[in-house]
Amino acid sequence: MIESNPIILIVDDDADLLELLSIRLMAAGYKTETAQSAEIALNYLDVLRPQLVISDMRMSGMDGMSLFEHIHRITPTLPVIILTAHGTIPDAVAAVQRGVFGYLAKPFDSKTLLLQITQALRLVPGTMPQTTTSQAPWRKSIITRSTAMEDLLTKTALVAEGDASVLIYGESGVGKELFAHAIHDASKRRHRLFVAVNCAAIPEQLLESELFGHIKGAFTGAVRDHKGLFQLAEGGTLFLDEIGDMPLLLQSKLLRVLQERQIRPVGSAQTIPVNVRIISATHRDLRADITASRFREDLYYRLDVVALTIPALSQRREDISLLASHFLNLFSTKYDKNINGFSPEAMKILVGASWPGNVRQLMNIVEQCVALSTIPLISPVLVHEAMHREEERLISFEDACKHFERDYLVRVLKIAAGNVTQAARLAKRNRTEFYKLLKKHQLDPSVFKQP
Repeated sequence: MIESNPIILIVDDDADLLELLSIRLMAAGYKTETAQSAEIALNYLDVLRPQLVISDMRMSGMDGMSLFEHIHRITPTLPVIILTAHGTIPDAVAAVQRGVFGYLAKPFDSKTLLLQITQALRLVPGTMPQTTTSQAPWRKSIITRSTAMEDLLTKTALVAEGDASVLIYGESGVGKELFAHAIHDASKRRHRLFVAVNCAAIPEQLLESELFGHIKGAFTGAVRDHKGLFQLAEGGTLFLDEIGDMPLLLQSKLLRVLQERQIRPVGSAQTIPVNVRIISATHRDLRADITASRFREDLYYRLDVVALTIPALSQRREDISLLASHFLNLFSTKYDKNINGFSPEAMKILVGASWPGNVRQLMNIVEQCVALSTIPLISPVLVHEAMHREEERLISFEDACKHFERDYLVRVLKIAAGNVTQAARLAKRNRTEFYKLLKKHQLDPSVFKQP
């Protein structure tokens, strides 16, 4: 008996053979779905993601090969086995050369069929022998019922098995870091550190030191050796978020690190070997940035060995109610409130919204609703008001400057280990002005002092 009960979609216009195959596979411990045409099978695939498809070659309407080509274009990781009569064996052999997992000539032996199914399912992460992909610990933070997301998670599991660099594309708020963490957690590096850095949030003059480290005396304020993130992530994974915002000069240095697998701390003449997997992410069109000379093409090909694109929340609306309910439970516990759910009208508003901020925006909306709710059911008025407030929360230029200024001060204080005089020199500001900036942002230099 197969403990993980993989789902197999069987496609054949012969109703008797379809029933016979289904009975045989269910007796072997598999779950089955059946379709009497390729067109019906495509409808199933819109809502169901099986682990394997078994299809007859010759059918009225769309044939098995056309069905395979559609599946392979949309879900290249889904294995397909073709059933064929003796007269179409040459076609089946050609199909295997084009990517079909295998074929069986009718009439076929049940043992041969089960053996080929077992071999095909070994290619599908999580189906053999005990847990399904949806139950795997590495993906516990990714909540979805979307077939597009399930396809992406299948690719994620396959990517995790190797050590290739991965570039994750997606709008802000879709969960790029969650997927990066999932790759790490599913990989052989999961017992070492996952280190994340936002390349857009760190001032250019500090980013090199943050990544590669520096030695004492490398610059004004460098009072001791500082390990960079590459060294912290040794043996693990380094996630470079918003890689498209990395300055060009630093791009060339990162390229050299990827080529040579060595880093050179700022101010040092010595190189240090590193063993780190790189996962990067961006919401930008890097191809356009390459054309505009804002991003190095050679670095792009180093980073984009495997590309994963996370769909926007508006492209997977079936996940909205699931995510909203998850966040509702999360924040009800956080705020110690007994809230049972959303009213139908409130959920209708959520499902129909445009969600430019994606999952992160949905999470913020739900938290606002929970925090302000005085009854056990989230009302449509509360959702409407929360969404309206969220739209108004577009950060002003002044606030953006404040956030940047504070982040910059924190970085400088870290490097100077809380020494205000050295931090002020590093920032090229006089000591009095620097103290005023610290007071403005309520930053205590003593917090950053190292023993």
